[in-house]
Parts: sequence; structure tokens; C-alpha cells
Amino acid sequence: MNEKIISYIKTEISMSPLTDIEFDEDLLGNGIVDSLGMVKLTVFLEREFKIKIAPEDMTVENFNTIQSISHYLSEKLDQAKNK
Repeated sequence: MNEKIISYIKTEISMSPLTDIEFDEDLLGNGIVDSLGMVKLTVFLEREFKIKIAPEDMTVENFNTIQSISHYLSEKLDQAKNK
């Protein structure tokens, strides 16, 4: 899951070449993902993981790092399994 997210950010969102993204790196604060990138990332995540991301879930806490995105996705996927 993490590698798919990192690969997408590196190839489709980042404006400058990145060699690597740490799991706890501040994506928004370091300018790796901007507001347009955030929208593109949510569309990618919805399509790739077959989930729906509610607008109220698009928070810094859920999307600030690879680790927080992964945690959020895990919760969404668990919720989908339990329905």
C-alpha cells in the first residue's frame, strides 16, 4: 500500500524530482503535495483501493504523511470489510 502511494506521489504529483519519501515526512508542509495534488491523490486512492473518501475526511491529520494516509486507508478498508 505504502509503495503504491509513494510511487504515485513521486510520478504524478511532485513538481520536483524526488529520490525517496519517508513514511513520516510532512507532505504538505514540505511542499511535496499541494492542494491540487491532494485532490489528485484522493481520486487515485479512491480508484486504486475502491473506497470513497468523504470531504470531511480530507484533513491534515489523515493526509499529512504516508503513515497517516496508510492508517486512514487501513481504517476505511476495515470498515468496508465489516459491512
